[in-house]
Amino acid sequence: LVMVFYGSNGKSNLVSMENKVEHQAKNQITYDIHLPSDLGTLYKVRLGLQSLENSISQLSPCYFKMQNTSTLDTFRLTINKTLPLSFNGDRWVEFPVEWPLKEALSVVTYHLTVFSRNILSERNLLHMTACIYGTHGDTGDRSLLWSLQNVQQGEDNESFLVNVDAVELGELEKVVLLFSSKTDCKLDIKKLHLKEAAKEHPIYVFEVNEALFVDENKAEIQREIPVTFIIGEDKQKNDRDNLHKDRSQAKNLTEYTIKVYTGDKRGAGTDANVHIILFGNEDKSEVFQLSQSLEHQDPFERGKVDTFKIKTKNLGNIHSIEIGHDGKGFASGWFLEKVEITDASRNSVYCFNCNR
Repeated sequence: LVMVFYGSNGKSNLVSMENKVEHQAKNQITYDIHLPSDLGTLYKVRLGLQSLENSISQLSPCYFKMQNTSTLDTFRLTINKTLPLSFNGDRWVEFPVEWPLKEALSVVTYHLTVFSRNILSERNLLHMTACIYGTHGDTGDRSLLWSLQNVQQGEDNESFLVNVDAVELGELEKVVLLFSSKTDCKLDIKKLHLKEAAKEHPIYVFEVNEALFVDENKAEIQREIPVTFIIGEDKQKNDRDNLHKDRSQAKNLTEYTIKVYTGDKRGAGTDANVHIILFGNEDKSEVFQLSQSLEHQDPFERGKVDTFKIKTKNLGNIHSIEIGHDGKGFASGWFLEKVEITDASRNSVYCFNCNR
């Protein structure tokens, strides 16, 4: 297991868990790692398997938590993915780090289309990876030939599409390709098209137009390809302007931490869908479904405390709440002990006892 940590000032080297001090409990391993102090604020973690060459074993991380031992700042995430995504598949998963009162990046699926003349005929003997770079970091080396889609083959031209899931990279700058082969071969690559899967534009075009000779006895070949031009750049500018507008609106939102205490009584838990509304002296919130507990995959169980984070307009001093559920599921009755709400911007904690 290896990790790479990205901060506002750069990224760490590959951190291997092999020689770290570890504390093992049931289904849980805690590692002590030391990151460079000059990384700045962490915003992304990439987690993966160092090598797939000698093993087809899989790793299924369910939950990730990291804590700064000096400040006690803590980040938690439910992962529930299996690595590699297939044998010889992508061995990385990456996710944004979300800190309280700080805006986090989102995970994006990128469509990378490769236009070539003969890669498809060589793909069973070829290993090909791409590392995509943008203003928000890079994807690391990601395998390209394990999950091909939209494959098109003609006499002289071919193309295929690869999905790459990554924390958003910002404006794309370059792609670094790596090739190695089990036999001597010649690869004729024309260009790459790269865009976000959810958007038609912009499309970043990387012109290659090169024949590469891959020798089985030599080290892998590397090519660094900068952006040649961008299709739909005007639309990209409009999208950027809208994004800045959305972000400025998001900055006016207040984050509230909601702790829900389920009573320690027989039949106290519920599987129903729980909602909450907050009322303050300046405004009231919209209805929030409390579904993503920071501690438990199955929230509102007997004797448990579940923490949720919501963002809404500034409500002022909170004086009351409305909390309830939709009655779904068998024996949906729920014994609610209390709800605590923290407004970090005001340094205030509000407690609402229920005990019924």
